Amino acid sequence: MKSRNYIFTLLLLAGCSGSGIRYGEQVTLSREVLEDKVRGGWFAQTIGCTYGGPTEFKFKGGLMQDEQTIPWSEDYIYETFIADPGLYDDVYMDLTFLEVMAEYGIDAPVDIYADRFANADYKLWHANQAARYNILNGIYPPESGHWMHNPHADDIDFQIEADFIGMLWPGMPDCAALTCDGIGHIMNYGDGYYGGVYVSALYSLAYVCDDIPTLVKEALETIPRGSKFRNCIEDVIRFHGEYPGDWKRCWFEVDKLHSFDIGCPEGVWNGFNIDAVINAAYIVIGLLYGEGDFEKTMEISTRCGQDSDCNPASAAGILGVMQGYSAIPEKYRKAAEKIADLPFPYTSLSLNETCVKNMQLLEQALLSQGCEFGPEAVSFVVRKPEPVAWEQSFEGLVPVDKVVLKKRFNSSVVLEFTGNSIVVEGSVVKTGHSDEDYVARIAALLDDEVVEVFAMPYDYIKRKYEIFSRYCFPSGQHKLELRLLNPHPDFEINAQEMVVYDAVK
Repeated sequence: MKSRNYIFTLLLLAGCSGSGIRYGEQVTLSREVLEDKVRGGWFAQTIGCTYGGPTEFKFKGGLMQDEQTIPWSEDYIYETFIADPGLYDDVYMDLTFLEVMAEYGIDAPVDIYADRFANADYKLWHANQAARYNILNGIYPPESGHWMHNPHADDIDFQIEADFIGMLWPGMPDCAALTCDGIGHIMNYGDGYYGGVYVSALYSLAYVCDDIPTLVKEALETIPRGSKFRNCIEDVIRFHGEYPGDWKRCWFEVDKLHSFDIGCPEGVWNGFNIDAVINAAYIVIGLLYGEGDFEKTMEISTRCGQDSDCNPASAAGILGVMQGYSAIPEKYRKAAEKIADLPFPYTSLSLNETCVKNMQLLEQALLSQGCEFGPEAVSFVVRKPEPVAWEQSFEGLVPVDKVVLKKRFNSSVVLEFTGNSIVVEGSVVKTGHSDEDYVARIAALLDDEVVEVFAMPYDYIKRKYEIFSRYCFPSGQHKLELRLLNPHPDFEINAQEMVVYDAVK
């Protein structure tokens, strides 16, 4: 234990000081410390996800008040794991990609990740499901995540799936960003992609920095200046400086400036916000005001609301890497150990097996960069984060109308609107008793011209997340007709709502 602490002290001196992270210097970690950090990241992420699970999207645009307690018990994770396996999508999605890496190496082609994810039998939502549909219908990355094909491009999806990338690249946020480029564009673009890049950088630098204000600031150097994502996190940092003892005031000021959503159709003009930007802000609020305290960090990220299982999962996971598994409070460790050997839903990996795989892939990653990976210790040079390429979704667009439709049709429906972009939300609904695996075929006519013919499966796993979306045609008055080409007596199309955009004036 003495040698472990000695090497860890060298890490802190070489990696991070009060003046910032000391880039270009070599860091040496014992294998014991490294394994403890990897284990800390995976276990803490699982703990945080479970901790915030009951409040997910129950607080939309409002804080969870202090009077409402957040439950916990020694059996809490086990009971949740059995009763609500779908809660852990931000873990088993990571594991899908980790399994691909384990099979094909850290440089696996992006199409293999895309196919594995698209053909998995778990349920998906938002950017993930839109990307799955795209891939199953021949639109591969990066187009599958691009906002012209994916109305959810700015959503949180990649942000909650990038944790493992940072854990593969200790002190190398530039390498983490390169890995993010392929995987992140499967389902996201712009701010949605930036969310994953930022989270992966936080994990990567957490290996070599134990000062949280330094960590959140330095990881932000991976994000281009002037982007909405960077502007928001810079505001979190600024308001933390102005109100260091009042996280609620920080939350309030950030929400005033950044709680709007123009991407996800469900979130437009709605309290619901699954955008990566605001949810990343809640991760950072938890980290800054949690001040290194594991429980306090999770609690604040949870009480910020919105996607309040994913946000404490990321915040806790980052702390888990920074401080190690051994620093997680015993009541949380004991609860997580009860499921440590159970395979996660839809995967072959348990938490314990995941930590082993992570170490194997981490070795492969470091050796690819010429680092030393010995039986007793690991050495690498800390590398400076660099900004990824500029991307902005829905550029030049603003929502101008949102209409509740609730129109069911088995022949056609006509929608009139004024703008230059439209998204129609809806689904295939069963009206009879048929067991047929029905796939509707729909023609979309814009101003009487066929612009797209597409499939809409009734199957929830393969579903099309919106009926129709199209952006950036000429502004003006338009008519959209959705015409069902293969009507079935036991199924209808439900056009639930439409969101209309126009060019910024």
